[in-house]
Amino acid sequence: MKRDINLISDGIKIAGQFFLPEIGSPPYPAVILCHGIPSGIVDPTDGGYPVLAARMVEAGFAAVVFSFRGTGLSEGNFDMPGWNHDLEAVIEYLWELPDIDDARISLVGFSAGAAVSICVAARDKRISGVVACASPVDFRTISESDKPQQSLAYFRKIGIIRDADYPRDVDEWLHGFRKTNALNHVAGIAPRRLLLVHSTGDPVVSVADSRKLYTKAEKPKRLVILKGAEHRLRRSEKAVSLILDWLKEN
Repeated sequence: MKRDINLISDGIKIAGQFFLPEIGSPPYPAVILCHGIPSGIVDPTDGGYPVLAARMVEAGFAAVVFSFRGTGLSEGNFDMPGWNHDLEAVIEYLWELPDIDDARISLVGFSAGAAVSICVAARDKRISGVVACASPVDFRTISESDKPQQSLAYFRKIGIIRDADYPRDVDEWLHGFRKTNALNHVAGIAPRRLLLVHSTGDPVVSVADSRKLYTKAEKPKRLVILKGAEHRLRRSEKAVSLILDWLKEN
């Protein structure tokens, strides 16, 4: 069972899809899938996050797929504090649904979405567990760039900054990336469970980032390093199977 959802975050429409399993009975454990920064490259053979959501539903989980502001069918412009607010709005949506077991809501994030998941879960105790795949420890490459206009030009090119006059204050916009620092927040997830997944040759985010997060995190925690050079771990069968097994166990 699937339905489109439209939420409001900071006055911005956030678009997504909500999936319910056809097995078992409510209330269901739920998973929120959080994507990363788009690459700007469209692969027509890639079914995207709904394919991953379908795997979750087959395993008996309710699932939400949504687009952070500036991406997909959501409104707005790419803004890291805004991405935190968008995820908080999705959590609130699930929390109020009678079909959802509000004691079993997990976040599964990828790349930038993983970093946001860590930061939000550290503050929001309604989250029962976090899976962070290929998470950066911070966004220093953006926030400390000596040429921020290059970053803005790139984000405009790939279509996640849409308004010509955005951001009105570049320094404030950059400061938002500094605040979303997974390394500073990861210890706050405990005593809830944390799974970190990375591949050895990730060409986008160094595997050293997940090792740093694991060191800083408190128990219960688990780090799995997969062989290979995959960044988009949602496309890795080994990673997806690992995530599903961890969710079922926990």
